[in-house]
Formats: sequence, C-alpha cells, structure tokens
Amino acid sequence: MERRVIETKFTKEDERVENSLRPKSLSAYIGQDRIKDSLMISIEAARQRGEALDHILFYGPPGLGKTTLAGIIANEMGVNIRVTSGPAIEKPGEMAAVLNGLAEGDILFVDEIHRLNKQVEEVLYPAMEDFAIDILIGKGANARSIRLDLPKFTLIGATTRAGLLSAPLRDRFGEIHRLEFYTPQELSTIIINSSKKLRVSIAEEGALEMARRSRGTPRLANRILKRVRDFAQVRYDGRITEEVATTALDLMEVDRMGLDRADRRFLTTLMETYGGGPAGLDTLAASIGEDAGTIEDLIEPYLLQNGFINRTPRGRMATARAYEHMGLAIPEGFQV
Repeated sequence: MERRVIETKFTKEDERVENSLRPKSLSAYIGQDRIKDSLMISIEAARQRGEALDHILFYGPPGLGKTTLAGIIANEMGVNIRVTSGPAIEKPGEMAAVLNGLAEGDILFVDEIHRLNKQVEEVLYPAMEDFAIDILIGKGANARSIRLDLPKFTLIGATTRAGLLSAPLRDRFGEIHRLEFYTPQELSTIIINSSKKLRVSIAEEGALEMARRSRGTPRLANRILKRVRDFAQVRYDGRITEEVATTALDLMEVDRMGLDRADRRFLTTLMETYGGGPAGLDTLAASIGEDAGTIEDLIEPYLLQNGFINRTPRGRMATARAYEHMGLAIPEGFQV
C-alpha cells in the first residue's frame, strides 16, 4: 500500500515530533473531557490514599492520545512508567521479568494489548488481581510452583481492537475508557499549541482549515502541521494562513472532509462498480488492490464515523452523503 498522508498509524516520523509536542498534564491535554474528569478524580483519590491507581484500559482508533494519557497519568501520580507492547513480549518469562522490575506505584503501559499471546496474558491475571506471579521451578516430576509477590502497580492497556481482548483480561481493568474523535475546534487548539512549540507562525483560520482535514485525530493534525509548515516555508513567507493550508492540503490530495486518494478510490469503486452496494469486503479489496485488513483498520473507520458507508449483513453500502461528497448522482431505486 502506498504511504498515506492521512494514515493514523504511528511512524518513526511521529515519534520524533510527538515526543516534543505531547502535553505533560491533564490540564494541558485538549479534548476527551469526560475521560479527563474521571481520571482527575481517580488520580486525586489514589494520591490522598497513598495507593496505586486501579488498572485502566484505553481503546479507540489510533492517534487519539492513548499513549499520551498514560504518560500524563504517570506524571500526575509522580511515578515511573514502563512502556512496552503486546507483540514485543513473546514469552511468559519476559512478562514476569518486566513485572518484577516495577517499583511500588509504577505504571506498566502495554500498547496493542490485544496482541498478547495467551500464555503471556495468563501471567497478568494473578499480577493484576493479587499483585503476584506464579513461577515454575525445575522440570518434570521435580517441578514446583512458587508465588512471587509484586509491588502494587498500575497496568494501563491500550488497544484499537477492544473486541479482540479476552473477557478474563478485560474484566480485570477497573476503568475502561473509549477515546472519541476530536472536533475541529479541539484540533485547531491542538495545532495552535503545537505551532508555538515548533515556533511556527499561524493564523487561526489556517489552523482551523488543517483541523477540518485531520480526520478528528491529533496525531494526524500534528503531522499535517509539519507538512504545511514546510510548504509555507518554501512557497510562501513561512506563515500558515488559510490560503497556505488550503493550497498545501489540496496538493497532498486531502479534501475538505479529510478523505485522501485511497478513501475516494474505495468510495468510487463501491458506487460506480457496485452501484453503491451492498458489496463484500473481500470483493472490494480485490477491486481496489488493497488488503481486506487494511481497509477495515485504516479506511473504513473514518468513513463509518462520518456516515459515508454502512456495514450490513450483505456487505458495504454507500450512503447519500457519500454520493453528495463525491459529486455523483444517486442511482435510481438505490436504497439510502
């Protein structure tokens, strides 16, 4: 698949930019007000009691701030955070070593927690519930299990696929929060704050234009800001105005709803080749030359969120809004 400007998957480029732009406190964090309010209460209560926070699960599309929130919680609690990911821990012994290395009150952040294998996941059950792990000593008939006590810690899990988490693991989280897409106004504030850190001159109208095309995602908003900053520096006087933002994003083929070429190709194929649907996922994937998993994870979520397509038992269907956005006439007799 070609590299997409509006791809929300974390990249090395994002790592360089995001680390310097991430807020360090809940008061500086923009958006997700419901989650922030809940976390503020939990953090204050835990601090007053001198206890570790309850285990927390964040889920939602990529790029919405799950990792950032984990770092903020560690800062607010005044504790260390250990960061890892589901695919990085392959053996139960590796998870046991990570857990044993935590100090009292520390936070263990596991990104893509749904990708932990079953054996590693089972190590977490007693660790989360009883703050202990069972270690097998010896082999064969001489093998025996000993229980090793752990310090009171907080596990923060993050996932884009909450439905893939096993029920026993999900039930051990005391707080479960879904992160929502951001409004253009919230993203505009994030872009303006980021521009100050990057020392970029920006007009409010320019920030709002970029925010409208950022698919409700802070990661994407910051990535677009970096691209438009380069464009403003080379083609203009360095200041990002509405005209500069519009021209730059048009050149990137990101339209006013944040759809790029891959999104528009998906919609056009669904509407022109299959009469608006219903069309099966595998059929659409073959038609546009993309992997079905790529379509499900990177293309469809935003189209569904904004009412461009519907998922039905018989397949994907375009909506009247999709026809209107693409400038196509709705077929006669099409059920919208």
